[in-house]
Amino acid sequence: MDERQLLCIRTKSSDCAWVQGLSAEGWRVQMVSDLSAAHRLLQEQSFLAGLLVPGLIEDDTCAALDAFLRAHGSLEWVGVFSSAALALPACRDLIVDHCFDHHTTPVDMARLASTLGHAHGHAALRSEVLAVEAPMRETSIVGSSTATRELLRQILRVAKVDVPVLIGGESGSGKELTAQAIHRHSSRANGPFVPVNCGAIQATLIQSELFGYTKGAFTGAVKEGRGLIEAANGGTIFLDEIGDLTLDLQTNLLRFLQEKTINRVGSTRSIHVDARVIAATHVDLEKAVAAGTFREDLFYRLNVVPLRVPSLRERLTDVGMLAEHFFKQFSAEKAPQLKGFSRRAMLAMSEHDWPGNVRELINRVRRAMVMAEGHLISPTDLGLEPRNESHTWDALEEARTRAERGAISVSLQQAGRNVTEAAKQLGVSRMTLYRLMAKHGIGHDLRN
Repeated sequence: MDERQLLCIRTKSSDCAWVQGLSAEGWRVQMVSDLSAAHRLLQEQSFLAGLLVPGLIEDDTCAALDAFLRAHGSLEWVGVFSSAALALPACRDLIVDHCFDHHTTPVDMARLASTLGHAHGHAALRSEVLAVEAPMRETSIVGSSTATRELLRQILRVAKVDVPVLIGGESGSGKELTAQAIHRHSSRANGPFVPVNCGAIQATLIQSELFGYTKGAFTGAVKEGRGLIEAANGGTIFLDEIGDLTLDLQTNLLRFLQEKTINRVGSTRSIHVDARVIAATHVDLEKAVAAGTFREDLFYRLNVVPLRVPSLRERLTDVGMLAEHFFKQFSAEKAPQLKGFSRRAMLAMSEHDWPGNVRELINRVRRAMVMAEGHLISPTDLGLEPRNESHTWDALEEARTRAERGAISVSLQQAGRNVTEAAKQLGVSRMTLYRLMAKHGIGHDLRN
């Protein structure tokens, strides 16, 4: 892929002879005139950045562009729109949802080339990050936030060392998925992964469930039974909510960790079991040790490699990606007309605190997929409402205004406060520059 290759979608109704000037800026421009041609080209070639010049734009045009950009979100898109187009709410939503940045006609070539360079560089950096994390793509851990990337890096390091792991984190944050990822990237990947929820098994049964039993060991034991630890031989046993184990079971587990042997209930014969132990808890085990409800020696045996799964509110930038992931995962449950999430729904999810973490997100998405009556999931379908719907657009407009004001001021300074010369530098008419100067309150000590 050419390092400076650019896909430009220019509709026939748009006037952009200036696009040719991008070649002089070092870009290799591949130009197409409609979305179908762009889709075909993207199937054949790879691009990092795209330039969108739609010309005349209406609400139905925005709908088509939204569907196209959702399908090709891996590119960093820069849009060029008229002031009339920006007056349309659908067009503004399109920019917020899909564009790295946008410019208003008439175009300032120098500023556009700079923006495209930043977009291309950002896409290249993202590609490098994805390449580093490529080994993790087959896991169910989804996200690109700093917290998620750090968790994935820790998983890869931990997986290489065959020692016990203690995973901490809030309920619903994804501790079992983390344990599965460690197993899949370890030398035991071809062996079994046996998950056990220690808090969900009856106290009277957990001993025999974990360690197995012999025939006649208790009423109903008409034949011997293999326990879950033994079933994990050659692989990994995941003990979730290990803090719920009673002290006598903690003693038996400690013996297994020390000697790699177990005794079935009703037997004195030791059975060797080669299984890695990964444990998880949402409680503070150090406090449990201090309170006498958890064995200190077992805690240190399990806590050889501690790992913490961040809560969803610590990686809110992952919420949109996670929601899309679960939408695809449970697509069989949705109505045929449902296509995805509205911008307001995405905003509402990004502002929610998620006390139930990823488990809550899954439940809300699945409920919305059943209850939604329109083409897009709304905040109401999710049981959420955005707190500040206009915040994202206001921030985008503020950044654009600052950049526009700065470009005018710099050009005027370089032109010695000569409006005619500054207008030539900016590539706009003198009247347009006067209008922009009035808009930004710029107008002292000027020469014609």
